[in-house]
Amino acid sequence: MSQIFQIAIDGPVAAGKGTVSRLVAERLGFLYVDTGAMYRVAALLATRNQVDWQAEAQIVQLLAQTKLELRLPTENEKDGRLITVILNGEDVSWAIRTEEMSMGTSAVSQHKRVREVLVYKQQEIAAVQNVVMEGRDITYRVLPQAQIKIYLTGSDVVRAKRRHLQLLTKGQDLSYEQVLAELQRRDEQDKNRVHDPLQIVSEAWVIDTSDLEIEKVVEMIVERAKSLQSH
Repeated sequence: MSQIFQIAIDGPVAAGKGTVSRLVAERLGFLYVDTGAMYRVAALLATRNQVDWQAEAQIVQLLAQTKLELRLPTENEKDGRLITVILNGEDVSWAIRTEEMSMGTSAVSQHKRVREVLVYKQQEIAAVQNVVMEGRDITYRVLPQAQIKIYLTGSDVVRAKRRHLQLLTKGQDLSYEQVLAELQRRDEQDKNRVHDPLQIVSEAWVIDTSDLEIEKVVEMIVERAKSLQSH
């Protein structure tokens, strides 16, 4: 069996990580893993069970009792989602994508034990198949041996516009100013996290998507992956 190939992509919210990762995975025939969805599930679990987002031990316990599946959308699930998320048999792909769950994700991802549980699950997935995995700590915590490490970024204005459009298309009526303020708050929280803050590792390939078409970014990554795989 040929060596497992891993592409690790980090970056702030709305930098295009999900779309780029999904398309790169599709082109290469790799599995796309959205680790942020796992933290969103943790926030959703807490909310549904009336557990405070700060209650680390209870959230860890909930995750231990939970069956969580991530898979590519089937033909009848192609409604704009990048990945299908199944929680205990229920499709929660859109339930986890609200602004409330974004706030919950920021809160639960601060917990060291929650991160340990989810990082272990992520590493299990990547140990047995080629992956494109995206999140906030993939290049140095989850997949430190990844053959390609990328930090995908963009200006906060461009990212807020993308996020705002995304929310409007899902029927969430928030102003651009609200989205920009929340995005900037998330950025600060991600950078100042006690455990695994958002950072750029020295060997990361930094790609600013502010003025780049998604297709161009995808092409660049696919080319590099193919080149490395052929050597």
